[in-house]
Amino acid sequence: MVTEHTLEETLDPKDWEELKKIGHQMIDDMIDRIATVRQRPPMKFADEKLVLEFMKPLPLEPQELEEVYDEFKENMMNQHMGLNTHPRFWGWVVGAGTAQGALAEMLATGINFNMPGGPFIPVLMESQVLEWFKNIFRFPKEASGLLVGGGSEANLLGIAVARNAKAGFDVRKLGQVAAVKKMIIYASTETHVCIDKAVQLLGLGMDNFKKIPVDENYQIRTDHLSEEIRKDKNNGLAPFCIVGNAGTTNTGSFDDLNKLAEICADEGLWLHVDGALGAWATINDSTKALVNGMEKADSLAFDLHKSMNMPYDVACILIRNEEAHYKTFAEHPDYFGGSRTMKLRTDYGLQVSRYFRSLKVWMGLKEHGLNKFGRLIKQNFEQAQYLAKRIESSKNLELMAPTAFNVVCFRYKPHGFDDDALNEINNKINNMLTRMGVAVLSTTKLNSKTALRACIVNHRSNQEDFDLLLSKISEIGETVK
Repeated sequence: MVTEHTLEETLDPKDWEELKKIGHQMIDDMIDRIATVRQRPPMKFADEKLVLEFMKPLPLEPQELEEVYDEFKENMMNQHMGLNTHPRFWGWVVGAGTAQGALAEMLATGINFNMPGGPFIPVLMESQVLEWFKNIFRFPKEASGLLVGGGSEANLLGIAVARNAKAGFDVRKLGQVAAVKKMIIYASTETHVCIDKAVQLLGLGMDNFKKIPVDENYQIRTDHLSEEIRKDKNNGLAPFCIVGNAGTTNTGSFDDLNKLAEICADEGLWLHVDGALGAWATINDSTKALVNGMEKADSLAFDLHKSMNMPYDVACILIRNEEAHYKTFAEHPDYFGGSRTMKLRTDYGLQVSRYFRSLKVWMGLKEHGLNKFGRLIKQNFEQAQYLAKRIESSKNLELMAPTAFNVVCFRYKPHGFDDDALNEINNKINNMLTRMGVAVLSTTKLNSKTALRACIVNHRSNQEDFDLLLSKISEIGETVK
């Protein structure tokens, strides 16, 4: 009996030439949008009409790609603000990206290669990028590393390796509950919240995360740190790791990494450095002294989508001890087949299915060269210093923290207002700057006082942008005080 053949389907287009036309239009539209980013406000909130557009039910039948793209242009591209692509976006520590990086991402998704490992060209590209990084950050050639999605993941991996290497028992087999002594990790009170999350996810417990106070420069008090380690050892606890900050998110401060390395060496602890914000200070002579001692770290986490302005998302973890790194994550099940006999990229992290992140890094570094990125690091650093000096010379503005690198914390401070009133005034100024389309800042609390916070990791910003910012803050301040 002959059965009727079922029509087989594919997701490929019916007309490849028509797809090329639409694809070319998408590229033209996106590049035009990036080229004209100054013509749009830095931030725009979605109105009720747009909110309703994104509450529509899932379509069950196909639409023409051109119709879908038109809907995207209407509801996203034409409505979306510049946000972190805009030259006056300084709200959070996020890079602006580049048009060239967007094209690299298109190529990466077109190749659509899964990156678990093996003798493949994309894997060789990631290996080459990691070798470049080991050289830049003065890690030994035998060190290991991995490209990941962001600093949060990179920090989690680094602390996981630290815990397993320093536990003194097989954590993977027995679990954290097998610890005879509570394992203690240390960092300053200014450390990023992703370290809290790593501590929680690894089962270490927040009670065993000792947060050390900072000095007037928002650097960890190493005297307090040493005393806390001594007390914990005397009390039968097991200190195992110190997290040093190479640029805090809150104020851009840098811990004394040389001193932390010295303490770790004396006490037998692992030094992990969170360099998500500031590790790249090392590539310019004006700023590299900030990260002296970073090369002594046992593990280093850093982003490429911040000061390096590569498209989201991409970060890296470097581990000095490759064997400890491998032993923390390696698994070779039967379904890995022939690859069970080789070390894979997935043996150094959480993900087995891995995105081809190395292409945009490789292309960006080759197109611009490391020296140009170094000059941009210096440019943002000098812009932060310029802004800080103008604030210090103003009678109605107050610098709230030292400007060590590229984060400037300040407030509008007219005469005759107490701190509660100033907090309210500065929150209003921040909101109005955004709603008027002037710039995007953020706020933070320093010693219970509200500070305006400018995080300058934007290759499109220029000095005139900062002059405009201060001018508008003075104008708005007069209206809200």
